[in-house]
Amino acid sequence: MICSVKQYSTITNGSDIFLRQSTRPPMQRSLLLPSLPVQKSQRSVISVQKALHVSAIESFGSPKPRTSLIKCQAYEADRSQPIESNIELPKADTRSEAAKKLKIGVYFAMWWALNVVFNIYNKKVLNAYPFPWLTSTLSLACGSLIMLISWATRIAEVPKTDMDFWKALFPVAVAHTIGHVAATVSMSKVAVSFTHIIKSGEPAFSVLVSRFLLGESFPTSVYLSLLPIIGGCGLAALTELNFNMIGFMGAMISNLAFVFRNIFSKRGMKGKSVSGMNYYACLSMLSLIILTPFAIAVEGPAMWKAGFETAFSQIGPNLIWWMAAQSVFYHLYNQVSYMSLDEISPLTFSIGNTMKRISVIVSSIIIFHTPVQPVNALGAAIAIFGTFLYSQSKQ
Repeated sequence: MICSVKQYSTITNGSDIFLRQSTRPPMQRSLLLPSLPVQKSQRSVISVQKALHVSAIESFGSPKPRTSLIKCQAYEADRSQPIESNIELPKADTRSEAAKKLKIGVYFAMWWALNVVFNIYNKKVLNAYPFPWLTSTLSLACGSLIMLISWATRIAEVPKTDMDFWKALFPVAVAHTIGHVAATVSMSKVAVSFTHIIKSGEPAFSVLVSRFLLGESFPTSVYLSLLPIIGGCGLAALTELNFNMIGFMGAMISNLAFVFRNIFSKRGMKGKSVSGMNYYACLSMLSLIILTPFAIAVEGPAMWKAGFETAFSQIGPNLIWWMAAQSVFYHLYNQVSYMSLDEISPLTFSIGNTMKRISVIVSSIIIFHTPVQPVNALGAAIAIFGTFLYSQSKQ
């Protein structure tokens, strides 16, 4: 150990220091550090792993204060300069932050684009082949097949699941199945724009269910944000030219089902280390198992066959392409939305979902030439604006 002690003008240096029993008179305690008890019969040896350097100990002998000013710096024996205590940590890499923002932006763009394409092809299929239960089943089956192939070829990592995972996923899958079928039934009866206007009222269902069934309370601003949502949806429904009660109720049931899906998902999936992509894949497979027997019971192979022959004779091979496209794009847009949840906060996700509905409503009106009255457009705008206010006040 290298040590230098400065007291007045005396400097002592040495490579090895041993504390021995001293024969000199003891020094004043006020001029030194507090003394440690040392047994007289033993000799103490200072031994350290890394050498310390005491640069200076300065004492002031004036009678006023009985204090000592100690200045100490420590460093390893092979260092020539003291270690600075105010070392600045490296700043976050701005390029990585920019890459993350770009990744989120790509997810959002893909999410909206894929959802718009799905709704277009889904409506084309339902107009020519009005079997919403089979259409819903095909979209889940296509997504399940895509993920099974991805796992088999190691394109995607196989999730590590157990029985507890599937038990927690089951109520989520039930709610997801009901919401998916109800939304498809709604779009088979009314315009796509009307279905999504009604579905923009989902936050109202979320607050009401959480308040009366779960006992949760919300700030006043959250309750006030429900007024434009409910009012806008009601105004759009009253002025809808092609209003249909089955289509309206299907959208309402879909809202309620997806609220319960979110509640079950939050409660049951805590601590489950499954990525968003694999989580939705497992959800699709379990929903497919649940939906298939009900689809057969409600519609049945005989109706499917007769309807397909009629539609194919009118549309031709394009019908098969439309059915394949709506199934693939349904899985892709849902998969991307769950993948984006791994990168963004729930508030950002809700805002993105609101913007998604705007893009779907506008694009469907343009493509399908849906007649829209000014009052109907005003109601849709009020409902969507209320959804945005809800997401802000909920945060």
